[in-house]
Amino acid sequence: MISLKDISEKCGVSVATVSKAINNKNDVGAKTKEEILKVARDLGYCLTSRTLNSAKTGSIGVLFVDESNSGLMHDYFAGVLDSFKRVAEDAGYDITFINSSNKVPNRMTYLEHCRKHGFDGVVLASIDFGSKEVQELISSDIPLVTIDHVFDNRISVMSDNVGGMKELMEYIISKGHRKIAYIHGSPSSVTSGRLAGFYRTAERHGIEIPEEYVVEVQYRQVDETYLATESLLGLRTPPTCILFSDDFGAMGGLNAIRARGLRIPEDISVAGFDGMRALQYLDPKLTTIIQDSKSIGEESARKLIGLIESPRTTIVEQVVVPGRLAEGHTIYDISSKNK
Repeated sequence: MISLKDISEKCGVSVATVSKAINNKNDVGAKTKEEILKVARDLGYCLTSRTLNSAKTGSIGVLFVDESNSGLMHDYFAGVLDSFKRVAEDAGYDITFINSSNKVPNRMTYLEHCRKHGFDGVVLASIDFGSKEVQELISSDIPLVTIDHVFDNRISVMSDNVGGMKELMEYIISKGHRKIAYIHGSPSSVTSGRLAGFYRTAERHGIEIPEEYVVEVQYRQVDETYLATESLLGLRTPPTCILFSDDFGAMGGLNAIRARGLRIPEDISVAGFDGMRALQYLDPKLTTIIQDSKSIGEESARKLIGLIESPRTTIVEQVVVPGRLAEGHTIYDISSKNK
């Protein structure tokens, strides 16, 4: 079966340009459009089904707000959006980021932006899902998929935060730890899932978690995590293991531990959550949950394209993508020490 990608490679243009030419859009030059259509016909591509669907613009909006200001350097979301972009472009869609800056005077709302640009669909990631603008967008008739957040009657694609935390806790407990602290992120669906996995697993093993062992910081905040770690280490009965909200923030915790002259993992064990590639090269290698950002992005794109092209047969569901445990070398085996 001939795809848009086959045509784009033959013509030496992008998949998005091929899509625009086949869908008779005005932002492709007449000569380029003619050449693309000729190649499509020569390759045996069925033009009729595409050209009949004239209501489609071949554009998808991406609503991404990064409160940590790391932009697409955000390891997890960079991976998600990169794989999302690849699948969408291979299917003939152009990707446009939605302007989300609150500092722009008289700016359009998210919904107004989507209407103006005629997006066929929208993916929402790392935003304030409770904001009025997002609620307005969710209530609209625009096909959309959310990443790491669940709305009724909307497709969501989630990392398995509950299962990932359970697997991480089971591993730590198997090493003999019962004094386990958790520096978790700010309130969100992600945080709720991880906290549930944390407390459920502790309860299953008869482990009581002191209130002072659970501390909230913002995600990816090195300085805040440093201070929170300092506080935990200064307790009368400090934990033997500290879990960090994410691998990036964990760097602050590691600095706080080393500033006290403590060894990792002999004096204090630590673990992260994300699978940040850079920290897998540290010594000792960080124990963490590696989220499958590639699969999350790909599945989000497939689901959104399904909503756009086959709305009657696409199931509205919550898709949960499992991660995997990277054991690393930052969890000390207390059980073997006590034998």
